[in-house]
Amino acid sequence: MNLNQVTIPSLDVEISISFYKKLGLHLIVESLPQYARFECVEGDATFSIHLVDALPENDGVHIYFETEKLDKEVERLTSEGLQFDLLPTDQRWLWREARLKDPDGNLIILYFAGDNRKNPPWRIN
Repeated sequence: MNLNQVTIPSLDVEISISFYKKLGLHLIVESLPQYARFECVEGDATFSIHLVDALPENDGVHIYFETEKLDKEVERLTSEGLQFDLLPTDQRWLWREARLKDPDGNLIILYFAGDNRKNPPWRIN
């Protein structure tokens, strides 16, 4: 199996479209007010948003997007007005991460892990 698509909830799909376009995703389906789907710039995965009446409680949704150019991407997004909760920081799990929230409070983690994404030193073989 291969992961094809991840869908997240939103109270306002149109506002979310604007946010994810700023992140650099390519809009391929726009069915307002209910649904939108994007292609990721790299790879074959798609990412979609669907309208809900209420958002998940507690921690909500965490979405990870990997980029080799993490620091430059964060710099670009900051210059476009997006605010980060965590600027690029080296983590103890050997990833470099930056964190921000989308308009619905979903946690977006931009990161670079390289080979450690799937092959950390503690991987079970």
